[in-house]
Amino acid sequence: MTNVGQFEFILLLIVLIIGLELGARKLRLPPAAALVLGGIAIALLPGVPVIGIDPDLVLIIFLPPLLLTGAYFSVWKAFRANLAGILQLAVGGVLFTTLAVAVTTHWFLPAMPWAICFALGAIVAPPDAVAAKAVLKRVQLPERITTLLEGESLLNDASSLVLYRFAAAAALTGTFSLFQATVAFGVLAFGGLALGAVIGWAWIAILRKVRDRVLSITLTLLLPWAAYIGGERLGVSGVITTVVAGLMLGWRQHEVFTADERLRSTAVWEVLVFVLESLVFVLIGASLNEILQRHGGTAWINGAVLRPVGGIILAVLVSRFIWIFCAEGVAVLWAPRAHRPSLGSFFSFVSVMGWCGMRGVVSLAIVLAIPEEMPQRDILQIATFAIILVTVLGQGTTLGAVIRLSGIGRQSEEQDPHLSIAMARALIARVQQKAIEKVAYSEDGRLIHGRLLEQYTYRADVADRFSREQKTLKNDRNAHYQALLTTIAAGRTELLRLHREGLVHDTVLHQLEHDLDLQQMMAEGALA
Repeated sequence: MTNVGQFEFILLLIVLIIGLELGARKLRLPPAAALVLGGIAIALLPGVPVIGIDPDLVLIIFLPPLLLTGAYFSVWKAFRANLAGILQLAVGGVLFTTLAVAVTTHWFLPAMPWAICFALGAIVAPPDAVAAKAVLKRVQLPERITTLLEGESLLNDASSLVLYRFAAAAALTGTFSLFQATVAFGVLAFGGLALGAVIGWAWIAILRKVRDRVLSITLTLLLPWAAYIGGERLGVSGVITTVVAGLMLGWRQHEVFTADERLRSTAVWEVLVFVLESLVFVLIGASLNEILQRHGGTAWINGAVLRPVGGIILAVLVSRFIWIFCAEGVAVLWAPRAHRPSLGSFFSFVSVMGWCGMRGVVSLAIVLAIPEEMPQRDILQIATFAIILVTVLGQGTTLGAVIRLSGIGRQSEEQDPHLSIAMARALIARVQQKAIEKVAYSEDGRLIHGRLLEQYTYRADVADRFSREQKTLKNDRNAHYQALLTTIAAGRTELLRLHREGLVHDTVLHQLEHDLDLQQMMAEGALA
C-alpha cells in the first residue's frame, strides 16, 4: 500500500472509531471494549490492507502524549500521600505479574526462551487506568482507591517498559546480567526524575512568558515529545521524564494558564488523546490480520496458541489478586490496631482493586513496537491482544457491578472528609460577594455597581441555601438552569439571524457566540 493509501485508510479508521464510540455510548459499554471488538472485526474482514508500522515509531508517537495527559490531571497531594502504596503496585505488582506470566508461559511453551517469556510478562503486567475511566466516572470510590489506580497507571508504565527492554535485549543478544540491569534501572529511574523536573520547570517558565493562546497550546503539545525524546537521548527513562514533567505542569497550570488558554487547550488535548487511544486499539486489529494471513488463518491459533494463551490470561488475572491481597494484608498488620479496617472493608478493597486490572493502551503500544526480528513475535502479539480483550470486556463491563456489590462506594460517601461541590460553591460565592461589596461604592459613598452587588448577593444567598438544603432544592436549581439554557438558545438564534441578514460582522458573531458558549458550559456543568 502506498503512503497515500495508508493515510486514506487511517482516515477511514477514524470514521469507524467515531461510529464505535457512539455505539459504545448507546450500549453503555466501556469505549475500549467497543474498539477491541471493532479491531477484531476489521482484522477478519477480507481484503483489509496491512499497514506497515515502523515499530520504532509506535512508542514515540502514541506513548508520550498519553502519559502526559494522565500525569497532568493527577491529584498531586493525594498522589504524594499514597506514594508508598502506588510504588508497591507500580513496581512490586509489575515485577510479580511479570514473573507469574513468565513462569506460566514457559510451562505451557517449554520451547520458548525465558527472555521471551519475561518480555511477554512485562508487556501485559501494567494495568491501564484509561480502560477503566468510563466506568469509574459513573461510580463513587474512596479517594485512596482512585489515587492508587491513577498513580499505578502512571508509574507502572515506566517499570514495565524498563523490564521489557531488558528482556528484549536478552532475547535478541542472548546475554543478561542482573547487576548491570539493576544499575541501569537506577540510572533510568533517578535520571528520569531529575530530567523531568528540569524540563517541567523550564516549560512552566516559558509558558509564563508566552501570553498567546495558540503558542501556549502548541508548547503543551510539544512537551510530551520533548520530555520523552530528551530522556531517551540522554540515556534515562523517557517514560519517567514525561510523567514528572506532566505532574509539574498539572500542579502549576492553575497559575500558568489564563482561563481562555485552559479551556481551549483542554479541548485540543481531549481530541488528541481520543484519536491516539482509539487508533492504538484498532491498529492492533490490523496487525492481527497480518499474523493470520502469515499462518494461514485461525486454525493455527486454535491448534497452537489457544491453550497457552488461556493459561497466560489466568495468570494475569490471579497474580494481581494475590499481590494486592498480600501487600494490603501486610500493610494492615503493620498498622496500629485502631486504624485497621474491618475484615469486610479489607476484602472489598482487594476485590475492587483486583478487578481494576484492565490492560490497554500501554500494552498495545509496547507490543506493536516489538522488533520484527524478535523470536515468537506473533505469539506475543496474539497473547497481548487476547489479554486486553478478556480484561476489557470481562472486567470493564462488570466493574460497576463489583463496586456496587462490595459496598465500597457507599463507604466512600460516608467517609469523604472534603467539601461537596455545593458547599465549595457557596464559600466561593460568599467571597465573591464580599469582594464586590468593597468596590461597589465610590469614595463619596455613591453606589456605582448596584447591579453587580445585587447579582452576587443573590448568588451567594442561593448557593448557601442550596448547600444546606441540596436534596429539597435540587429540582428548583435544575429548573433555573433549564430556564437559563432556554434564554441562551434564544440569544443564539437571534445572533445567527442578525449575522445571516448582514447586520453584524463575523468578528462580532464570534465574540458574542463565545460569550454564549461560556454561559451554556456553566449551565450544563451545573446540571451535570
